[in-house]
Amino acid sequence: MARRPRRNHSPAFKAKVALAALKGDKTMSELATQFDVHPNQIKQWKDQLLDGVADVFDDKPKASKEPEIDVKSLHAKIGQLTLENDFLGEALANAGLLGSAKK
Repeated sequence: MARRPRRNHSPAFKAKVALAALKGDKTMSELATQFDVHPNQIKQWKDQLLDGVADVFDDKPKASKEPEIDVKSLHAKIGQLTLENDFLGEALANAGLLGSAKK
């Protein structure tokens, strides 16, 4: 018996299946047959739906997933790297290892 390739379901499909499971009109095995998904997967999607439903009515804006950028430290790093590049460029030019020194 050949294994079927791994399937990636869209969020819309997952929501549809989870809502059908939440309604309770059909059993898990009936839903599994209807949507061609394992009953354990339906249970997981249903649990995820129930866990995340409180966030729908939350007044607080969601926290951004991107980390806070510290502009001061980035500017300090840019200054340090610029200083090092200038120093090394001058040292190479003085040693005659740099073909065309920028001055």
